[in-house]
Amino acid sequence: MGRTPPNVMRHELDLLWQNIFTWTSWAIVAVMLIIALRMCLRQRTPFYILACLAAGVAAFAEPLYDVAFDLWFYDVHNGKPGAMYSHFTAFGVVQPNWTHSGYIILYSSACIYVGRRIYAGRLNRIGLLAVWVAEIITSCIFEIVGTGTNVYTYYGPYELRIWNYPLAIGVLEGTQVIFFTVLAVQIWRHVSTRWGLLSLFPAFPITMFGANFGIGSPLIIALHLSGPTFSSGIVWAATALTLTLCSIAVIWAGKFLPKPPSKADPDGEPTPHTLAAAI
Repeated sequence: MGRTPPNVMRHELDLLWQNIFTWTSWAIVAVMLIIALRMCLRQRTPFYILACLAAGVAAFAEPLYDVAFDLWFYDVHNGKPGAMYSHFTAFGVVQPNWTHSGYIILYSSACIYVGRRIYAGRLNRIGLLAVWVAEIITSCIFEIVGTGTNVYTYYGPYELRIWNYPLAIGVLEGTQVIFFTVLAVQIWRHVSTRWGLLSLFPAFPITMFGANFGIGSPLIIALHLSGPTFSSGIVWAATALTLTLCSIAVIWAGKFLPKPPSKADPDGEPTPHTLAAAI
């Protein structure tokens, strides 16, 4: 891995936009948790709250992602470091505390708005593709704002950027959402106790790094080639390959969706026995 360029490390953090990202994202999380709690109480399952918490806790592994994908959070203001609202530093990358709220918003929201539909077998592959596209758009909007307002940047030699934001990152993030949501719901359907839903916590990093470090590995390698082996053409090819692999992976993820409801159960609602098993 190459070192972070000095000009990137010295780049000024926009304090106003840091405040916007911090307080707005945590306010959204507060609303999400209220909605999740109400759904948990109504459906008698801790699934929704645990899905949010699993994403939030997993944000402690964000530095691994930052190093692999050349992401840098700005921390300098008026030439002095320490301007960021940070809680820890790893691999030399200072971490803002809003990474946790950002993870909850970007990665667990689908569990809230389509989790029950998937559980009941009421979401087909076309619907899953629609969720994927919606998550990609959401990710792009969120990160285009962040990278365009001097909060953070992807400094690597990416191709196919939208303003300052690499499109491949948004597609990988959307793919991760699909992986986690489908796996989380399958866990929900198959566990026999509430305690079993704690497996959502390891499920998140498994899908997070499986998507980004697995499917995204061609892009990671291409970004960090050195000497005569590096070229923009290789990055373009790796980007195209990564986008193709994401598309294939999401299509195959659709094969793991629960079956549609039977004619005897047109609403697809779980029976008392299966609901009891889920809680």
